[in-house]
Amino acid sequence: MSSIAQRDTVRVAHITDEIKISSLDDERWQKAHEVAVTTYWSGEKAPKTRQFKARLIWSPTALYVRFEAEQHEPLIVSEKPDLSKKVMGLWDRDVCEIFIAPNKTERNKYYEFEIAPTGEWIDLGIEVTAKKRLTDEDYASGMTSSARIDKDKIVMAIKLPFSALGKHPKAGNIWLGNLFRCVGKDPTRGYLAWRPTRSKQPAFHHPEAFGQFVFEE
Repeated sequence: MSSIAQRDTVRVAHITDEIKISSLDDERWQKAHEVAVTTYWSGEKAPKTRQFKARLIWSPTALYVRFEAEQHEPLIVSEKPDLSKKVMGLWDRDVCEIFIAPNKTERNKYYEFEIAPTGEWIDLGIEVTAKKRLTDEDYASGMTSSARIDKDKIVMAIKLPFSALGKHPKAGNIWLGNLFRCVGKDPTRGYLAWRPTRSKQPAFHHPEAFGQFVFEE
């Protein structure tokens, strides 16, 4: 079931049991619809050497996200990664990200999850108001992560318990969100987005650009 998702919709495949997060090649990942992220935040086409793909799956207890990213330049990662706790400032290194708004009517309230090629991670609660963006750095989702660096490719996965997302989806439900990647370093650092935010400067926190995550049976 490796079909490419529509430009504004990702279909989230359902499984009846859980995937071990370290099983990056579990055959059940193939059940997921693949979404290819090929553009920068601006809408400009990103080079193939920086593009990535994502697959989303949901189980009775959690949402799983798998990222597979092209890697043809030096990694920007921590020399001493710490996987025991969230890493503030992780977004300044190489990461893949997902933003999730479980309530369609409140797209300005969402969760941010990031994973680095080292397996380092961060989870945050976000609310965008008319005046500023509020960030809950103490948000604790219980997310787990796994990552592997291959030749010219990085594979990463995260597991997000529904208990930390405020609601449990049913088949047919629609959540909102976006998928991103930060790669490289200035002055050529790349900011890729599934749904381009089209801001003047690279920026991801634009919930008006969110697409749909549709949960399948």
